[in-house]
Amino acid sequence: MSDKLPYKVADISLASWGRKALDIAENEMPGLMRMREMYSASKPLKGARIAGCLHMTVETAVLIETLVALGAEVQWSSCNIFSTQDHAAAAIAQGGVPLYAWKGETDEEYLWCIEQTLYFKDGPLNMILDDGGDLTNLIHTKYPQLLSVAEFDPENKRKYLEGFEKISSQGLIPEASPSLSITFTMESFFSDYKSNKVSVPGQAEGASISLLGSLAVSPRKGWRGRDCKVVGRDGGLRGLRLVISPSPLLFFCSLNQEFSNLGRMCKDGRGRKTHLCVFSSLNQEFSNLGRICSVHNCLHYPGTPLNTKTWGLPTCPHHCSAHLQVDRYQLKNGHRIILLAEGRLVNLGCAMGHPSFVMSNSFTNQVLAQIELWTHPDKYPTGVHFLPKKLDEAVAEAHLGKLNVKLTKLTEKQAQYLGMPSDGPFKPDHYRY
Repeated sequence: MSDKLPYKVADISLASWGRKALDIAENEMPGLMRMREMYSASKPLKGARIAGCLHMTVETAVLIETLVALGAEVQWSSCNIFSTQDHAAAAIAQGGVPLYAWKGETDEEYLWCIEQTLYFKDGPLNMILDDGGDLTNLIHTKYPQLLSVAEFDPENKRKYLEGFEKISSQGLIPEASPSLSITFTMESFFSDYKSNKVSVPGQAEGASISLLGSLAVSPRKGWRGRDCKVVGRDGGLRGLRLVISPSPLLFFCSLNQEFSNLGRMCKDGRGRKTHLCVFSSLNQEFSNLGRICSVHNCLHYPGTPLNTKTWGLPTCPHHCSAHLQVDRYQLKNGHRIILLAEGRLVNLGCAMGHPSFVMSNSFTNQVLAQIELWTHPDKYPTGVHFLPKKLDEAVAEAHLGKLNVKLTKLTEKQAQYLGMPSDGPFKPDHYRY
């Protein structure tokens, strides 16, 4: 520990700029500010040593300072080599939090940064806040001795939930208590903003191209792409969806969306007009798409940077880096692909991510999940658990004041008639909105 760097960021002199950005973000994150008002005095996270592996943005900086205000010791790394906002990282490092992240890390540097967060001055981590699973995977594969002392609180990733449930069913989580915060207040905002409000700016800012009138192709495996129905309306795009699951396909059809498969689209000529591909986690052949096709990845799940080897890009003789995280390839048929953020998450690689208010919903869930795990460990045996509906409702209520909204409170007579408490929860834990 004596040889460990106190922090490692791109430029600590950016801290003043970062602090100004944090001040603005705090005004747009009422949920986290409410957590500070409610719990700063009681310090419910006192004794918690939280290792965080999550995009190091301005909003994440507000989350970190909230966890510290509630009594936790925190060490942090980013969960993506391109997603760190260096001014935010500098502000947190200058504030005394051991933080290891900068934009443009190599894969080796990325793992080094995660490893710096495992051990604190007073011992190893005892809680994890992980987005994407890289920190958790590192502990499983290289530091299994830490499994018996850590409480796991993975972030919002549905794919991560599937993987966590799998290793849990195999008995590979000896004494950990994962709590997956896949909640209404998190999913509803993320679904609306992930592909629509963030992917289009990532394309426009990253590639410096006009998208008006372009055809947006969105390969999707499930519900996450329901937000793409708004892409055409808000971004001036024509949308085409590729879906492999029948249940969401039935739902999307009711929204009057257009569907096809990639082979048919290329065969009937529409593929040759394609200018934009909103990519998810499906790897497809893009050589038959438009003469200039812009491709990106709007998800961050374990193992899903786009597999560019299947397109022959690593060996493509005609390749140039236009600028940071924007690469242009010319294929054998003369078509060009503009690849953003090297096939990694685009919304933070080439844009500024979600608005602060959206992230306030997500991160307030995280704070409540950390408190719940730390203060009631006996309630959560080994396995996968969801945040109780009561806490989900508390997250929503913490944000209503910012919108100048007042709740109507049930009378005791009304509550008795409906068969629910007057102050909630208003739905059972298994209910999905």
